[in-house]
Amino acid sequence: MKKIFSLVLIILSFQISNAQTVVDRTKPPKPGPAPVIKIKDPAIFKLNNGITVLVVENHTLPKVNAQLTIDRGPVYEGKKAGMLQMLGAMMNEGTKNMSKEEFDKKIDLMGADVSLSSTGGEVSALTRYFKPSFLIFADALENPLFSEESFEKVQSQMITGLKTQEKSATVIASRMLNALSYGKNTALGEFVTPESMQSLSLSDIKDAYKNYITPSRTYLILTGDITVAQAKQITTEALAKWTGKTLTFPTLPPSKNLTKTEINVIDVPSAVQAQLYVSNLIKNPMSNPDYFSLLLANQMLGGGAEGKLFLNLREKHGFTYGSYSTIGSGRFQSLVESHAQVRTEKTDSAVVEIIAEVKNMRDGKFTQAELDLAKAKYNGSFALGMEDPALAASYALNVLINKLPKDFYRTFLQKINAVTLADIKRVSQKYISGNDARIIIVGKAEQILPDLKRLNYPIKQYDAYGNPVEMTTVDVSDVKADPNIMAEKIIDNYLKAIGGKETLEKIKSYSANLSINMMGQTLDGVMKKMAPYSSLMEMTMKGQTVYKMVFDGTKGYQAQMGQSKPMSPEEIKSQMDEKGIFSQLYYTDAGYKISKDGTSKIDGEDTYKIKVTAPSGKISSEYYSIRTGFLIKQESTISANGQQVEQSVQFGNYKNVDGIMTPTSITQLAGGQEIPMTISDIKYNVGVAADDFK
Repeated sequence: MKKIFSLVLIILSFQISNAQTVVDRTKPPKPGPAPVIKIKDPAIFKLNNGITVLVVENHTLPKVNAQLTIDRGPVYEGKKAGMLQMLGAMMNEGTKNMSKEEFDKKIDLMGADVSLSSTGGEVSALTRYFKPSFLIFADALENPLFSEESFEKVQSQMITGLKTQEKSATVIASRMLNALSYGKNTALGEFVTPESMQSLSLSDIKDAYKNYITPSRTYLILTGDITVAQAKQITTEALAKWTGKTLTFPTLPPSKNLTKTEINVIDVPSAVQAQLYVSNLIKNPMSNPDYFSLLLANQMLGGGAEGKLFLNLREKHGFTYGSYSTIGSGRFQSLVESHAQVRTEKTDSAVVEIIAEVKNMRDGKFTQAELDLAKAKYNGSFALGMEDPALAASYALNVLINKLPKDFYRTFLQKINAVTLADIKRVSQKYISGNDARIIIVGKAEQILPDLKRLNYPIKQYDAYGNPVEMTTVDVSDVKADPNIMAEKIIDNYLKAIGGKETLEKIKSYSANLSINMMGQTLDGVMKKMAPYSSLMEMTMKGQTVYKMVFDGTKGYQAQMGQSKPMSPEEIKSQMDEKGIFSQLYYTDAGYKISKDGTSKIDGEDTYKIKVTAPSGKISSEYYSIRTGFLIKQESTISANGQQVEQSVQFGNYKNVDGIMTPTSITQLAGGQEIPMTISDIKYNVGVAADDFK
């Protein structure tokens, strides 16, 4: 069955070479010059209660937006976790001067958007409706109703929402990333539970309002069709009488990074994938001299589809739909983290590859072209963002609260474009952990723990709320390589692992569907085989046959792009190298020669390497898992388009089909191209007849 997958390469090598004559997608276009950034400073004034107001005029459209921010910093709520979240929701439940229904009706009639939270709120309305909308917002901000009826309704809704997320691997992973990194008893690491939400009372909400909803440390940004004079008149009328406590910006004790890399596993038996984070803590204020170098380092590592993580985990290995990274910044500690949702059976391999890409960054294994592409991304996106007046205003606010130079954003691209390869390597070594990362994995512990143990990192298991638990009992016994094992025994172990000789010898035919997605094109196919040598493969694209191979056991032909030719004697001889459905059944017969060729590690899996000499004289290498016995990889040389091509085929995602463990994902690498294939609708001893091979 192995050989039939190799035949796909013949078709795809044609498709690849054909496509590359049109455009070389391996080379990104050269970036243009950095755009010149012109930022208009907002008008700034203060109300008598201390609110700082920033105004950016833009009279292109008859619309005004307002964003109010209370810069209080993080708050540790402890047993009252969820109090501020509940407070924010309650502030949208009407005012002392109008009910919730009246509040919503007035806003809807004006076609405005008004929302409040525990850190401020937003208003967006057409120019003629902005003032009345903003006055309603101010009424809700200064005079919230806080009725018992609304409290009970909102509390019930929030508890229900929390309970619906209890088995979400994504939610749990995000929560545990902060809880385990910062500590779950800290302002940055604590989280809300149904129990903490249930413990809240209306008096807690009223106390929180008195303590945290205040004009102290409050900023208001107005953008759009409004003049400074109008802004002063409206904000003074709406907010000048608002009073409250004076806030002190918090100072948080730093959390500590690990001293040695460890894996933290959270068991979610219902998870369909494993959620994976590799992270460490850093301090990266926007005033940090390394700030711009870190922006680009993150872009190169995992900022998008051209990042190292994406190209490795998705494009090369097919472990995930996407893998990305973030490097945080701000006035408090933040996280460097690389993440992905990966296939459960590839969790350990994904960890290995993420760590490898982090190491590549730290070792300086990147090119000027990669850096130039990252710079081009920032040049384009930054210039495009400047078309939004609200963004320009938020930049001005960042300058104020982060105490940045006034020209911080005007010279942003100059600083981006001044970053060198040496800078990227330096900040990668300084900020991205090498041997002291925290690896957080949320998924099916029973399936992922055995393979994780073989990575030789300490493993700790936690429940979904960050409490240490006893490790899930799984078969994680160390299976060490036997230096004296013979090739025949390795093959015997393989045959036992996939179903046993007695079962396999009864299989006389095999059929399956095949799907390949590559370079934006989808190829579908069907594969059939009947003992002893008959085989068929047909590949189609958009309903049209692009390749067909038929061999009836003595003769055959290949048809490609409408042209057919009979198999040569050499090709026929090669076809007859694979006898039956499972050729390993015949490896001890005359004509085959096998020998053990040492051990190797494939994607973190320890394997025995077998050298196989087929009856035709062709030589290949096969790698069998020491732990499971499964065939993991095959390496050989084939002929494609008149050239000898080194190729490897990896087999994974074994599933039980009629009592036979069968690979359902095949990844082929040849000529620098990695081709992931999905096998489905597998059938043994059904739906195959001799007429199929004519």
